[in-house]
Amino acid sequence: MAPPLSPRPLPSSLLISLIPVASWFVIRPLLDPVPPLPALWASVGFSIFAFVATLYLVPALGPTFVKANLKGKDLLKVYSDPIPESQGLVCASIYILLLILFIPFSFSTSIASLSGRGSKIEGLLGTASLHHELSVYLSSLLSLLIATLLGFLDDVFDIRWRHKLPIPLIAAIPLLMVYYAEGGNTHVVVPIPLRPFLGLLVNLGPLYYLYMSLLSTFTTNSINILAGINGSEVGQALVIAISVIINDLLYMPWPFDFRIPMHLLGNQIEVEVGGAWHAGMAFGSIELVDRHLFSLYFMLPLVGVCLGFMYHNWYPARAFPGDTLCYVTGMAFSVVGIQAHFSKTLLLFFIPQIFNFLLSCPQLFGIVPCPRHRMPRFVSDTNLLHPSKTVFDKRPPTRLASLTLRIFATLGLTELTMDPSNGVVLEATNLTILNFLLLRLGPMNEKKLVQVLMCTQVAGSVLAFTIRYGLAGLVYDGDRR
Repeated sequence: MAPPLSPRPLPSSLLISLIPVASWFVIRPLLDPVPPLPALWASVGFSIFAFVATLYLVPALGPTFVKANLKGKDLLKVYSDPIPESQGLVCASIYILLLILFIPFSFSTSIASLSGRGSKIEGLLGTASLHHELSVYLSSLLSLLIATLLGFLDDVFDIRWRHKLPIPLIAAIPLLMVYYAEGGNTHVVVPIPLRPFLGLLVNLGPLYYLYMSLLSTFTTNSINILAGINGSEVGQALVIAISVIINDLLYMPWPFDFRIPMHLLGNQIEVEVGGAWHAGMAFGSIELVDRHLFSLYFMLPLVGVCLGFMYHNWYPARAFPGDTLCYVTGMAFSVVGIQAHFSKTLLLFFIPQIFNFLLSCPQLFGIVPCPRHRMPRFVSDTNLLHPSKTVFDKRPPTRLASLTLRIFATLGLTELTMDPSNGVVLEATNLTILNFLLLRLGPMNEKKLVQVLMCTQVAGSVLAFTIRYGLAGLVYDGDRR
């Protein structure tokens, strides 16, 4: 057996320098004077611990996974060295463990008592609502644990796509049950053009729970579908998590205040920003700040884990995430979108995934044949990737398949190879965003392709912020909390 690729070097100075920094962030809320949003300081510290732990544990545990036959070959490389698979299990274990250790910092009054302060700390929930928020937090952890278990089972048993699509519904059950038990809101604000017919609010009732179930299914599988090259899965998760964090920070009560001199633009009114519970998009709403703090508590450690794993999964990969990482990251996004009540904003950060899903639908639902792997085709002589193809060699495509492919070809989404004698479709490039990028931009190496993919993800987030805070006012009024 060929030995696995040697892990990337890890500088010991990084460990020595980051551990004290992370420890200071964790301990700082316990010291006088207590900072604003003390639990957020602890979350930042645990996020640094998540980065360091993932960075060092993935290469340390990789050989153990190889011995357990959890290994694979990189199909887009000329070498065949065994590479550890299912490393998402290591990432998920670190992530969930640190979220558990974080519980006392956010859901107890110990921080206030240790600091000698009896008053309510800014950003710390009152005692009356701690049990409610803790039950929501624990149900979220339970959903993440179930997603980890199901993802690892998928890695071990290699479940077929038609069977794995509904799997996230099982992981979402604790989330939905606690949401129902706590009397979760099922009303939605009606867009302005529809209000003459439906009114301001509509109670979706059971349909809202169906929507949340489908949200968890989409966030999980959409990342999993857009895979196949080094760094693609963790890269998507990292950009989306950072986008969610930026959105959350817009609602935080920053401790400083300032004025925007609008008179320089010809306006007589000056806009004042800052002060406790008044900065950002929260508009003085403590409930809204708490929601986005809840989101930050999940997203910050996720960024730490993704950054640490990306170091090993970047081209050329020394470790593969497996389906476990896709399940856990997707469920984490579903958790914050549902519990923090910004699911529509969350979906905007999935614009590339939505495009990839819509593009893949003909193959996912059996209209067009779907091969086992739809990743790009690797040409070893040039070290370049080309669009892979689905071939109609056994039987010609059906009328529906031909019509669908011709429409997609007209839109430039796929490339067809036709029989010149009768015009029957013989081949079509596989319907994924990776093949689409190669089709429109030309062949490129794997590293450049994943860079283009991440740039696409970043562009999608920029578009999402533009829609959310620039164009949403056309269909929704007020502060749209």
